Amino acid sequence: MTLLNTKRNVHTWPQIALLTVLGTLLCIALAFVIDCFSFEHWRFQWGTDPQNNVIIPGLVAPPILFFLLSRMRELAIAHRELQILASTDGLTDCLTRRAFTTLVDAYLEQVSQEDKQRGGALLVIDVDYFKLINDQFGHDEGDHALRVIADTIKGSLREIDLIGRIGGEEFSVFLPGAAPEAARLVAERIRQSVAQSLFAPLGQPVRMSVSVGGTTFGRPTEFSELYREADQQLYKAKRNGRNRVLFKAASPKTVPPLPLH
Repeated sequence: MTLLNTKRNVHTWPQIALLTVLGTLLCIALAFVIDCFSFEHWRFQWGTDPQNNVIIPGLVAPPILFFLLSRMRELAIAHRELQILASTDGLTDCLTRRAFTTLVDAYLEQVSQEDKQRGGALLVIDVDYFKLINDQFGHDEGDHALRVIADTIKGSLREIDLIGRIGGEEFSVFLPGAAPEAARLVAERIRQSVAQSLFAPLGQPVRMSVSVGGTTFGRPTEFSELYREADQQLYKAKRNGRNRVLFKAASPKTVPPLPLH
C-alpha cells in the first residue's frame, strides 16, 4: 500500500510513441474505408489515388496525436501532483487526517470482503510536552521538532505502512497485516527512536519523547473503532507518566458461517 505515486495511470514516453503509431495506423485504415468503400454498392473498390490514404494520414496524424497525448500526459501528472498536495501535510510530508482515514477505511473494507481475514494494527502517537517546546523555543523550532519526529517515525516503518498527521502534534500509523507482537515492537521502536533523535534548537540539545497507544484487529472493523481503542490506550499512557507504549490486542470475534443453500 504505497503512498500516492505521481506516475500511476500516467503514460510514459514509450507508451505515447506506441499510441501515436497505433493511432496513425487507425487513421490510415479509416482513410481507406472512407475513400474505398462504396456505400451505394456496399463493397470496397480502389479509389483514384489510394496512395494518398497512406501519405496524408502518415504526415498529418503523427504530430497531432503526439502533441495531444503529450498534453494529456502533462495534465495527468499535474492532476496527480494536485492530489498529493491535497492529501499530504505540508509541514511533515505525512498524509493528512482525511487522506489517512480514507486509505485505512478502504483497506479495511477490502479486507472485510475477503474470505481469509488479514489483521493489522493502528497506533496513535502524541508528542509529550510539545507546548513547552513552542513556548520555550518558538513555533519555528516547534515545527522543526515535528519534522524530526515525523522523519523518525517513518524510519521505523515498512514501505507498505501508512503514517498520517491527524492533529497538531499527534500522528497515527497503520500497520497492515502486522501481528500483535510485531506491532508492539514497532511502537516501542518508534518511542525509543524519538527519544534518541537529534533536536538541538539554538544549539541546545533537547530530549523529546512520545506516548503511543495501539490496538490490533483480526476481524472486520472500521477506522473509527480502531482509533477510539488506540486513543484510549494513548490516554492511559499519558496519564501513567508519558514516554511509554500501551497496547491492546483485540480479541478476534468468530465470524458466523455462511448459510448453506
